[in-house]
Amino acid sequence: MKILLLAPQPFFVDRGTPIAVRAVAETLASAGHAVDLVTFPGGRDVAMPGVRHVRSARPPLVRDVPVGLSWQKMLCSLSLFATAFRLLRRERHDCIHAVEDSVFLALVMRLIFRTKLIYDMDSIMSDQIIEKWPRMRPLGRLMRALERVAMRGSDQILCVCPALAQRVAEDAPRTPCRVLHDFPLWDDTAVAQRIHGESPGRLVALYVGNLQHYQGVDLLLRAAEMLPDDSVIDVVVVGGLPEDARRTGDGRVRFLGPMPLDCLPGLLVQADILVSPRLHGVNTPMKVYSYMMASRPILATAILSHTQVLDESCALLVQPSAEALGAGLMALERDPALRRRLGTAARERVETRYSKARFAEILLGAYNEVELAVDAGLHPVRSAA
Repeated sequence: MKILLLAPQPFFVDRGTPIAVRAVAETLASAGHAVDLVTFPGGRDVAMPGVRHVRSARPPLVRDVPVGLSWQKMLCSLSLFATAFRLLRRERHDCIHAVEDSVFLALVMRLIFRTKLIYDMDSIMSDQIIEKWPRMRPLGRLMRALERVAMRGSDQILCVCPALAQRVAEDAPRTPCRVLHDFPLWDDTAVAQRIHGESPGRLVALYVGNLQHYQGVDLLLRAAEMLPDDSVIDVVVVGGLPEDARRTGDGRVRFLGPMPLDCLPGLLVQADILVSPRLHGVNTPMKVYSYMMASRPILATAILSHTQVLDESCALLVQPSAEALGAGLMALERDPALRRRLGTAARERVETRYSKARFAEILLGAYNEVELAVDAGLHPVRSAA
C-alpha cells in the first residue's frame, strides 16, 4: 500500500514520539509499503530506506515548536495539512496513518480523498490539556466529544498502552483497536560517557529522560538528600537541556545533560539501579523498555504508567514520594540478590512481551486488515475493541 504518515512534530529529534514514528515508518517500509512521512519543519535528516520524508513549510514567526499545545504548533499544523493535502491530490494514497492530534487533520482529508485512516493514539489529548491548563476544564466535554469523533471515524486505532485501549472500548467500541507497545532501543555495541565516579564501591542510580515536572526528578533529588551519610549510592541524571549539565547536586547527585540516543544502552548497563520517578500519567515511558533490556533493577513509582508493564516480580514499585523513593534506593543498596533477581526478570519480560519483532507483528497485522479492505473496496469489519 501507499501510506501517508502524518507526524506533527519536528523530525528527527531524540524524543519519544519521533522515535516511535521512525519505528513505524521503517517497519512499514521494510514490509514493502511505500511510505510518505510528512512532519513539521526542524529536526535532522536520518536514513530510512523506502521512506520519503517531506517537511512542511515553516510558518512566519515560528522558530521552535515546544512540546504540547501552543500557537506555534497550531500554525505548523496548518502548514502540515497544506503539505499533506498537496501530496494526496497529486498522488493516490491508500491509507493515512495519523499520529496524535494530526488525526483531526486526517479526518478531513479522509472524507475528501476517501482513504483509510489509522489513528496512532499516544495519549488522551483532552486529559493532557486540562492537566496543563486547569482553566480549560469547562471545555472538557467538548474536547472529549471531538476525540470520540476521531476514534469512531478511524478504520483502526493503535494505542500505545492498555489504558488507552480501554478508553477506546468505552468511546468507540466498534472501531478495531490494537495495543502497540514500544520496544527497547538497544544496541549491544553502544558506548557512552563513563558515569561511575572514581571512588570504588559506589552504586549508581541512573535517571534518563526530560526534566519536566511530571517526570518526578525533583522527588528523586529530595530522596537523594534523605539518604544516610553512609549510603554508597550516587544519583546520576541524564537528559534535559545542555545547560542542565552545569547543575550541581548535593554531593551525591550529578547532572550530565542530554546525550545522543545511540548512547542509551551504553549508559544503562553502567548503572546499578535504574529509576523512573514519574508522578502521574497513563502511557508507559518509552525508556522503561530499554531499562528492562539492561538487566538492571528498576525502581519506579506505582502509577498506571508503570504498572501496565511492570509489577513486583520485575521491579521495585513505590509510592510517588521522596520518602518512598529513598526507602526504595536503600532497599536495593542493601540487597544485591534482589537487584540481580529484578534485573533478570525485567530482561526476560521485555524479550518475551515487548520485543521489536512483536511490535512489527502487531503493526503489520493492523495494516494487513486495512489492506484487505482496500483490495475489497470495503471498510474493515468493525468489532468491539
